[in-house]
Amino acid sequence: MSDNPNFNKVKNDLVVSMVYELRVNNEMIDSCDDTDPLQFIQGQGHIIPGLEQALEGMAVGESKHVLVNAADGYGEFDPDQIVEMSKSEFPDDFTLQPDMEVTFEDEDGTELTAFVEEVTLETVTFNFNHPLAGNDLEFNVRITGLREATEEELEHGHVHLDGHDHDID
Repeated sequence: MSDNPNFNKVKNDLVVSMVYELRVNNEMIDSCDDTDPLQFIQGQGHIIPGLEQALEGMAVGESKHVLVNAADGYGEFDPDQIVEMSKSEFPDDFTLQPDMEVTFEDEDGTELTAFVEEVTLETVTFNFNHPLAGNDLEFNVRITGLREATEEELEHGHVHLDGHDHDID
């Protein structure tokens, strides 16, 4: 953390290091600790909107309990995102099983992730909702570090950790 007062509270375009626990229906489903904190650029949409808003103004060392409703997390569950497709649309050697994650590409080339809900002799049912859609999310967070994002990080839209390299040999 810098002694510069501009970097002592979470605000847009700062790199935030944070540890957290995520619970859904009182069950812990994800966490990270001081050995490998989550790092992201505040205000860039790297984390869910409800959590990002709740972190604004927090200081290094500060902890907070944050409840994010489904709409401000991964969205409400949308039954229209359950899609049934014919098995004939997939190669014969492509095995589809319940809970399997499958990536599709739409007409614009955007990647969409779905999970297999059900497989019958003729059809496969996919769920395009995020697995946490429709769930309120309960976070316990602690800010462990703040720093100014570099121009390159802001340009690339993500944090550059040690060893990060965009060069392709």
